[in-house]
Amino acid sequence: MNPRTRTRAWLLHAGAAATVAACSIAVQAQPASTPAAPQTAAASLSLRQVFDAAWARQPESMALQARRDAARAQQSAANAWTPEPAALEISNKTDRLNRNQGARELEVGIAVPLWLPGERGRTAALAEAEGAAIESRATAARLRIAATVREAWWQWQRARIEVDSARDQLDNTRRIAADVARRTKAGDLARADQHQADGAVASAEANMAQAEAGLAAARQHLRALTGAAPATSEAAASAAEPDPGTAATDMEAHAALLELKDRAAVAERTAALASTQSRANPELMLAFTRDRGAFGEAAQQTITLGVRIPFGGGPRYDARTANARAEATEAQAQLALERERVIAEREAAKVRVDASRSQLAAAERRAQLARESRGFFDKSFRLGETDLPTRLRIEAEAAEAERQAARARIELAAAISAWRQALGLLPQ
Repeated sequence: MNPRTRTRAWLLHAGAAATVAACSIAVQAQPASTPAAPQTAAASLSLRQVFDAAWARQPESMALQARRDAARAQQSAANAWTPEPAALEISNKTDRLNRNQGARELEVGIAVPLWLPGERGRTAALAEAEGAAIESRATAARLRIAATVREAWWQWQRARIEVDSARDQLDNTRRIAADVARRTKAGDLARADQHQADGAVASAEANMAQAEAGLAAARQHLRALTGAAPATSEAAASAAEPDPGTAATDMEAHAALLELKDRAAVAERTAALASTQSRANPELMLAFTRDRGAFGEAAQQTITLGVRIPFGGGPRYDARTANARAEATEAQAQLALERERVIAEREAAKVRVDASRSQLAAAERRAQLARESRGFFDKSFRLGETDLPTRLRIEAEAAEAERQAARARIELAAAISAWRQALGLLPQ
């Protein structure tokens, strides 16, 4: 076999081996790609979907339906004819164990609790207030979860921007380093320039690793909230919430204020009910008795109608009434403080949005100028009119300007989201 034929056979054998190896690698990698399917599906997650997923995992959401059922049952109980169910009383008296002279007495009765004056109406009012408080408490809990989700979401967006900026800077420094290496081999630049370019690449690689670590931490925070982390390739434009503009809601309709208002209403109606329940509920008793005195005597039948009225007042009543009034006073005071906090938070959020818009305009103008300067210095560097330190400095300034512009866009979107949070609006 001549050398040319031997070389051709060796190449065919090597190609076949490479094909088999590639197929085996693809088969081995196929199971590993299956678990990544949820992340691909999670790439379409929006802020609203992330919030819905986080709310569904909260204990308040899981217990909400049971609390609603309890409120409806309490309202039905308040509309009942009696405050408590009636009680059946049965007793049998006999002398069989001592004298055994045939004495017998059987008594069957029923005891019906009665409402105190004004108790039924105030109980119904309290049940209605507690039903409204359950809904407002759930709405306030949703708003608190929305604040946590928004913070985690925008932190992830900031980390994603850092990764994109670090990747762009790494690509540009590698391109410059490759150009420097080519010119060093040609004798146009010194080896010191090559070392400086390689040092810039190493620095960019370190920044890239740090940004990726921050992104991983932010994604894991979202995963802890929702059970699934969004993909790193999701676009930031789809993450922005709409500007509320002039569609600001009434401050008194804020979920945090409504929760405290309903809580204060529950406390006030509890105090009103406690002032009515100064004693235990009286009972109406109706009993039927059949008895005989001895063997051979005729049985006698009697009917008993009675009323049981407990004594009222005392330290227990005073303590219950004082606790109810203290709860009402505390809720009213907390409502006043929360109203002031909401007002301040709204004003601060609006100022932050205006400042973010100004920062974005300045950052985009700076980025545009930096891009143009980078183009000028890149051309002059290729022509040998600019030294490498100046080129690297211009590249670093351009990368920083691009990063600041991208970060300013995210900060504006985050400021609008915080403004919506201060207005009591849920994510969209």
